[in-house]
Amino acid sequence: MAARFLAAGYPVYGVQRSREHAQQLIQQGLQWRNSPREVVEAADVVFTSVPDDAALLDVASGANGILGALESKTWVDVSTVSPQLSRELAERARAQGASMLDAPVSGSVPQVQAGTLTIMVGGDQAAYGRVEPLLRELGTPNYVGDNGQGLALKLAINISLAVQMLAFAEGLLLAERSGVDRQRALEIMEASPIGSPMLRARASIILDPPQEAWFDLRFMHKDIELALATARELRIPLPTAERSDEVLKRAEALGYERRDLAALFQALEQIANADG
Repeated sequence: MAARFLAAGYPVYGVQRSREHAQQLIQQGLQWRNSPREVVEAADVVFTSVPDDAALLDVASGANGILGALESKTWVDVSTVSPQLSRELAERARAQGASMLDAPVSGSVPQVQAGTLTIMVGGDQAAYGRVEPLLRELGTPNYVGDNGQGLALKLAINISLAVQMLAFAEGLLLAERSGVDRQRALEIMEASPIGSPMLRARASIILDPPQEAWFDLRFMHKDIELALATARELRIPLPTAERSDEVLKRAEALGYERRDLAALFQALEQIANADG
């Protein structure tokens, strides 16, 4: 995302947990700062992209955190975190005269690079209007409603991602164990009505997932657990998410946590061999 802003000509200030991990961006023009607070002091609009609730709290709070210097600026969080935490941080931002938007994205590495992410935005509509041109550098922004609602919609989408990939892996395993050539089965399944854009995008890596994941299986599991926690608050059933949660938990225990979601097929194979 930072690379796209740089390519579009925007001045970009940034910080990561390790400067070493940002070297490529620094070479492209990223202006390094030593803390989230220093980024806020330098920038007009603040973006955060972190893996979970704990990381978001870490960059938000404390003397060197975002909230220490946000003042009247706009903070756009593209992370997938709990709607409840996001709403709490948005309230703290409002108390300072600032605005926070939850703007989680749907898409993986290819969509980030192409600027075709789907972005769901919750929060103040006037603040959304101010940052919409920036969001269009990343993909297609969609204003959803109040704080937390962008995240609720993102979790709703990710339930389907997990369930689709698990169902596809189950079907492919069933076909292969029935004697159908796995590559042939994959090609026909991908071309059939079940071949969603997500499955077609991953078809080439399902049998040989890359070492560098497009979307870590552990992050998918985290999102399913966030969806289940939200469902408990709302008192609604999510039966397919519950089953996905069980399989993802087992896949992580087998060592697949840093592999791409597409590795669910390999994990299911291993589970089948162990249970057989």
